[in-house]
Amino acid sequence: MTTTHNLGFPRIGAKRELKFALESYWKGQSSRDELKAAGAQLRRRHWQDQSALDFVPVGDFAFYDHVLDMSFTLGNLPERVQDFHGDALDNYFRVARGRSAQSADEHAHCCGGVAAGEMTKWFDTNYHYIVPEFSADTQFKLDATRLLEQLREAREQGVKAKPVIIGPVTYLAIGKAKDGSDRLALLDRLLPVYAQLLAVLAEQGVEWVQIDEPILVTELDGDWRHAYTTTYHALKSAPVKLLLATYFGPLRENLEWAVKLPTAGIHLDAVNARDEVQITLNYLAGHKVLSLGVINGRNIWKTDLCATLDWLEPVRDRLGERLWIAPSCSLLHVPVDLDSEQQLDDEIKSWLAFAKQKLDELSVLATALDAGREAAADALSANRAACEARRTSPRVHNPAVKIAVTEIDARLGQRKSPYPQRAARQAALLALPKFPTTTIGSFPQTAEIRLARSQFKAGEIDATNYKAAMRAEIARGVREQEALGLDVFVHGEAERNDMVEYFGEQLAGYAFSQFGWVQSYGSRCVKPPILFGDISRPKAMTIEWISYAQSLTSKPMKGMLTGPVTLLNWSFVRDDQPRSVSCKQLALAIRKEVRDLEAAGVRIIQIDEAALREGLPLRRSQWRAYLDWAVESFRIAANGVEDETQIHTHMCYSEFNDIIASIADMDADVITIETSRSHMELLDAFDDFNYPNQIGPGVYDIHSPNIPSEQHIVALMKKAAERVPAERLWVNPDCGLKTRQWSEVIPALSNMVAAAKTLRATVA
Repeated sequence: MTTTHNLGFPRIGAKRELKFALESYWKGQSSRDELKAAGAQLRRRHWQDQSALDFVPVGDFAFYDHVLDMSFTLGNLPERVQDFHGDALDNYFRVARGRSAQSADEHAHCCGGVAAGEMTKWFDTNYHYIVPEFSADTQFKLDATRLLEQLREAREQGVKAKPVIIGPVTYLAIGKAKDGSDRLALLDRLLPVYAQLLAVLAEQGVEWVQIDEPILVTELDGDWRHAYTTTYHALKSAPVKLLLATYFGPLRENLEWAVKLPTAGIHLDAVNARDEVQITLNYLAGHKVLSLGVINGRNIWKTDLCATLDWLEPVRDRLGERLWIAPSCSLLHVPVDLDSEQQLDDEIKSWLAFAKQKLDELSVLATALDAGREAAADALSANRAACEARRTSPRVHNPAVKIAVTEIDARLGQRKSPYPQRAARQAALLALPKFPTTTIGSFPQTAEIRLARSQFKAGEIDATNYKAAMRAEIARGVREQEALGLDVFVHGEAERNDMVEYFGEQLAGYAFSQFGWVQSYGSRCVKPPILFGDISRPKAMTIEWISYAQSLTSKPMKGMLTGPVTLLNWSFVRDDQPRSVSCKQLALAIRKEVRDLEAAGVRIIQIDEAALREGLPLRRSQWRAYLDWAVESFRIAANGVEDETQIHTHMCYSEFNDIIASIADMDADVITIETSRSHMELLDAFDDFNYPNQIGPGVYDIHSPNIPSEQHIVALMKKAAERVPAERLWVNPDCGLKTRQWSEVIPALSNMVAAAKTLRATVA
């Protein structure tokens, strides 16, 4: 029989139960026991949802982040939290977000919080992980409590458990040595702890352990390849069977030696590496299991089951019971249950599969492989009809949009004058002081905003009353900015539910779920729009709101847009045409909005490209092609304006040093970028690259409740002024403020404005 299993399941709950439990605990409104009980209830439900599988993942649930969980399992805690007493869960949250629950922090006398761990993107996804921290002196010590507790719970539920852990080489690769030391030098200390962990799991009767090594799909030098050989020869005597899991891409030059590592099985992402399946079969030892990821764990479209069976059946005939099938990667990256959607368009809904439905697809494939296609005839017939309907639907294809993309030429991406000439004209028009202050766009989404939005969606208030409520919040934001003394205002985005969803709702070619939530980090969830067809902009999207905000002040008001690359990368994107084509369609739509904003008198326009880097292919050899069309798309969107109009862009929480030249090629007049949590690490790029335009290095970590002091901000900006001329520096937070409270935002921004005044007086 073909073995079915899963690499991981969404942890937030179908109705975001984990989010609400976490935020209640952090606010001191519920107890630690209540939070743990909520987690246990979610695990029970999710294991039940996966009960038809032969092996169910255990250990994939995390209260904040699975990488942070691994750090705690390995005893790798940052020194700054090691002296805190109390429950380990509170230290866990201090690393994650700088604070734990209010009551716990007060008890521990750390009310001001500690520095949160650096956060960055998990490979090329929109999931953020807490970066492991190392130094030459790092020591590891096993704490398997969390994993053993979850294993016990699973056993009590009758689950055939497959514990999931991050592999040692990937764990070192995705971390940072804070003292610049060699991470691989820690491997000899790390491997005994992994061996101990595997032995502990074996004592609990565990047969298989999934050990995730996704860096195998990236380009590795000789030292990292050697680390794999060292690692898996050291672990081959472990008293459990290891399933080496790779995902997010093909193995390529790593394929042969990775397949030959001494593990009991290997998982290959057959969605992204379909052409490597036959090659893998040629290298696979006769005793070894091959797990194939045959269902896309990253997107929400139905799998073409018949087409999958066409190539999978010969593999089954060759391997027999040594064939396992699974989703391509953890289902963490898709929503939980399509059956929850009662308002989604029926036709589009028929094309989709969320996490639970993907496991149903897996079951159909297993039935067809083991008992023949006739045993799954009804399910296969329905699947075939849905796939064909999507391929031929006139709702997907718009000939006018396709023609517009073919007519794109280089002129669309060019500003009228080079940056120095534009900068002089913008300076004369805007008359901003040195170290100008601004924010990134959004202000707190208050209870009043959320109530008005929910009432409007429920039909309890009409459009007129909803608009009045949003205008009241915009006016409040303007008043607060006036009182703070900021130099460039924003309207606060009260009317926007999400920076991608808001625009997608007004663009043709998008659809929207009601409960399609996906975890971004911690308790932060996003609901990616569904980009199902050709994109166009039927009407202006932001003019009314920005015009109202500008009418309330004489200060310059930034127009706020989401850029085409971020709209693409933060959506569930159609898979029937190249992503570059969809991105250029988005660029043409945003270009129209930019030009309408300029015509309405808006002289500063910010086009956020927060997701530029996460779209990078995982192999550097493929970066150039992606960056070429991504930068071109931004330039198409941004550059149809006069020299006097200042174009900003914003990026956050990724590693940008290695693509700084491409960021410069975007030719935005001003870029604002995250640097606070990474301690201005971005500035290292300027040792070798002379960034030509203006830059606002973020000085306020908005993902933590901690409030930065004036002195801290001044110190960060002076560090920036050592690399970038002071006349080209802006002072701003590192991201939007929608997730924070006004009680946090006002003192933080007040300190930021005070810091700018100090800088103007002290920095030449």
